[in-house]
Amino acid sequence: MASELDPAFETLTQAPAGRTVISVDAMGGDRGPAAVVAGLALSVADLPDIDFILHGKEEELTPLLARRPTLRGRVTVVPTEGVVRMEDKPSQVLRTGSNTSMWSTIEAVREGKAKAAVSCGNTGALMAVSMIRLRKLPGVNRPAIACLWPSRGPKPFNVMLDVGADIKADAPDLLQYALMGASYARNGLGYARPRVGLLNVGTEDHKGRAELKQALDLIAGATEAGNFDFVGFVEGGDLPSAKVDVIVTDGFTGNIALKTGEGTAKLVGELLREALGGSFLSKIGALFAIGPLRRLQQRIDPRRVNGGVFLGLNGTVVKSHGSADATGVAAAIMLAYKLARSGFQERLAQRVASLAEAAQDADRGETINNNGNAE
Repeated sequence: MASELDPAFETLTQAPAGRTVISVDAMGGDRGPAAVVAGLALSVADLPDIDFILHGKEEELTPLLARRPTLRGRVTVVPTEGVVRMEDKPSQVLRTGSNTSMWSTIEAVREGKAKAAVSCGNTGALMAVSMIRLRKLPGVNRPAIACLWPSRGPKPFNVMLDVGADIKADAPDLLQYALMGASYARNGLGYARPRVGLLNVGTEDHKGRAELKQALDLIAGATEAGNFDFVGFVEGGDLPSAKVDVIVTDGFTGNIALKTGEGTAKLVGELLREALGGSFLSKIGALFAIGPLRRLQQRIDPRRVNGGVFLGLNGTVVKSHGSADATGVAAAIMLAYKLARSGFQERLAQRVASLAEAAQDADRGETINNNGNAE
């Protein structure tokens, strides 16, 4: 069931009762619509107030839904013919993709028919379509993808962004990531005052690229306006640590870190299964340790924290891993549901708008001061 994906999702803020509609791209994942429909079935088991708008090829979705009686009356199918493939270029999708399931999924959020969108499809195309149809929040230069990272801290997860929306980020972009990541951690995960760290090759102030050193000063100066604490530079080993709650980096570095973490978690799980099944005695020992082993498996299973959130747009979009199975799809849906119910998007928009206004006021004050000095 959905609640078994990870109890930590229960830390996301609850909202008043009412139906919550999630728009889902049925065609985007590597495993096809069968995995998506199975993920929907997992989700409704513990979410009695959730409904879905499902976008895709009707002839494929109808028989899949017919085999899931728990979804009866909970899913509205929007027929689409086109499918965005993993190899499609974002520019190509923007030109010719208006008839695709991905485009239709985002359109439902833009039109207010759904509170959030979920897709397992092409990340670049999904970001491009989301930016064109939903538009960026005022004051945001580059949107970011934020992911949840298992943590040893007081909360089960740390937040890391950007993990792939844009491979570049200059100092002002990294400042915006810090502000948006802190807002996500505060309003979505319940951190009263998140601790933000800037990912670097070392913790010393003199290390790193020029834009990182500039961002260090910018983020340090925005702690009060952004309602967060800044711990300075952090290293790769700090990603799951109790030292920090929000890790800020560019999309190139963040995506590599994310994929490395997923691969390592998968390797650990496989090696553990091999070790426990290697001999008769190890199998007996595994029986006695089955409870702790299951908890460990849940903690390191990347499917159970599947879902990257697009931050900086006029709408909530959750990007599920392309190879997600039913468990992974259900985890992404759970995240979208919790964010929609928390009112996170509205709070983030207010935070970004207030900070942009404060920056404009500061610029105007500096201009007036400079003109006065010149006179």
